[in-house]
Amino acid sequence: MNNYLPVTILTGFLGSGKTTLINHLLNHNQHEKIMIIENEFGPINIDSKLLKSDRNIEILEMTNGCICCSVQGELISALHHLYQRRLNGEIAFDRLIIETTGLADPAPILQAFFIDEFIRETIQLDAVVTLVDCENIINDLNEHRVIASQIGFADRIILTKTDRINDDEKIIIVKRISNINRKATILEAKHGQIAKSQWLDINAFQLNDDLHLNNGLFIFENDRSLTDKSILLKSANNLQKSYNDEIYSYLFEAGELDLKKIGEFTETLIEQYGNDMLRYKGVLAIKDQSQKLIVQGVHKVVGFDYGQQWENEQDKVSKFIIIGRKLPFKELKQKFLLTAVNKS
Repeated sequence: MNNYLPVTILTGFLGSGKTTLINHLLNHNQHEKIMIIENEFGPINIDSKLLKSDRNIEILEMTNGCICCSVQGELISALHHLYQRRLNGEIAFDRLIIETTGLADPAPILQAFFIDEFIRETIQLDAVVTLVDCENIINDLNEHRVIASQIGFADRIILTKTDRINDDEKIIIVKRISNINRKATILEAKHGQIAKSQWLDINAFQLNDDLHLNNGLFIFENDRSLTDKSILLKSANNLQKSYNDEIYSYLFEAGELDLKKIGEFTETLIEQYGNDMLRYKGVLAIKDQSQKLIVQGVHKVVGFDYGQQWENEQDKVSKFIIIGRKLPFKELKQKFLLTAVNKS
């Protein structure tokens, strides 16, 4: 048994279809046991039996060997408790999926995986997956600030209820979501039917040089990708916003950078604006360095390392994307450009 557990955070506003997605996963999962952690029990339509529990944690074992756990107390304590029971052989599971309540901001849950030493050493945060109810998302975004946060933290965004809107409405929705989060891949699931490989084991929090900027919508039917139905997006200009969303994607680009200058820029950026930076990632070209410098963080928690080598000089373009709350983009862009090496 591998004691280093992968965990996926599944979020989305009320009625977005999280339970439907989980039911599809559990009904089509034959190869591993999954622990579903819920803040509140939803209508999981699988026969189950109650395992030993305490006042803060209620555990149900399902007929397919998976486990559903309702956490009433603090998440960190619950994760410690569940992991110890797994280690003792009392319960068995291969991965964790944490389903948040529809009104929850994912930030405190993410932070738990960085601030607690035991969790950092035993559990691997894989990705944040956000479901979007296309029938109601435009109105909901205008009325509930937490939805923009749920979208902003996401590594995968899964559109639901797309059968209730037309193609023009879908394009508007995809563009607005992309304006908030250009880093996440946007997928569509019909009735929760999407291959688990598209939203599990993404390794989004590993330091790698994959800096994906979304450029379309990928539709899945019967767990197969239909790329010919992709909706391509035009490049979004961060300074031209048609909605009053407080969270946006900010993209900084330059050539080769001076290591000392970009280090000072990043340190000052995080110190001043870290609380407003939900997610950020940079793949940077450093002068006199053949490898890519990877920078990735959540709020004020940041990691960095050197990755793969640049294939050729022409590819050396530094990109740094921040998903944050109303940052002074023009000012920061100028400061970022000042870290670039002037080539004579």
